[in-house]
Amino acid sequence: MNLLQGGNRHQIARRRKIDFCLHLLFAAATSVGVIALCALLIDIIIDGISRLQPGLFENFPSRRAERAGMKSAIVGSMYMLCIMLPISFVLGVGAAIWLEEYAGKNRFTRLIQLNISTLAGVPSIVYGILGLTLFVRLLMLQRSLLAGALTMTILVLPIIIVSAQEALRAVPKSRRDASYALGANRWQTVSRAVLPSALPGILTGVILAMSRAIGETAPLIMIGALTYVAFLPKSVLDPFTVMPIQIFNWMSRPQPEFHELAAAGILVLLALLLLMNFAAILLRNKYSKQI
Repeated sequence: MNLLQGGNRHQIARRRKIDFCLHLLFAAATSVGVIALCALLIDIIIDGISRLQPGLFENFPSRRAERAGMKSAIVGSMYMLCIMLPISFVLGVGAAIWLEEYAGKNRFTRLIQLNISTLAGVPSIVYGILGLTLFVRLLMLQRSLLAGALTMTILVLPIIIVSAQEALRAVPKSRRDASYALGANRWQTVSRAVLPSALPGILTGVILAMSRAIGETAPLIMIGALTYVAFLPKSVLDPFTVMPIQIFNWMSRPQPEFHELAAAGILVLLALLLLMNFAAILLRNKYSKQI
């Protein structure tokens, strides 16, 4: 009996040592990541804080750093978001509703689900090649704002579909059963009982997908988005640029003044991404309280 108790104590002490070592290892790994991120952020703030002036938002790109701004890039990013958001929301949420509420559980739907999950992890450059082939060459949209927005819509669609499906699955089955028991048909049940409950998760997924799209560069470079645009697009068929491409253009120049402008552009992009994520949290909390 004493031998058994001694063996158990030895095993417990050994497990505690292993847990303590793993705790230290994970804490060290987290600390390294946080310190590296903070160091990078501090370096960007030091370089770019002096360039955060009204001219950065009011001026167009220029070959002279003192006159350069990112007005066309900011407006181009906003235009692209305005085109992407309604298209991706309707297509993504509609596809999720069909897969979860209407489609039967068979090989065809399982194949579609597998492809959507796979596309969510495909590198963004692949979507750039698809956009170049489909929108730029086949549909002859050229290097236009519409071609860029449609390419980015394809990129974020799998993310929106998967997040919307998860939100729909999280709705209790009792809500559907109660709606059917009151005489509602399937669409009435989906639109009045299921969607309101799933809306917080759906909105969060859509906004986070938009946050990813606004920071992407590779697909837009692939379809030929311009790096130097000294005008605003007047239609969806005009050439355009976005903030990540403008930052890349400034970083590729040898003058340190342009590197400072790039750091300021990174701060503006980070602020926009944080604002979008904050909006996602607010919307989720607001609609969660109403359910």
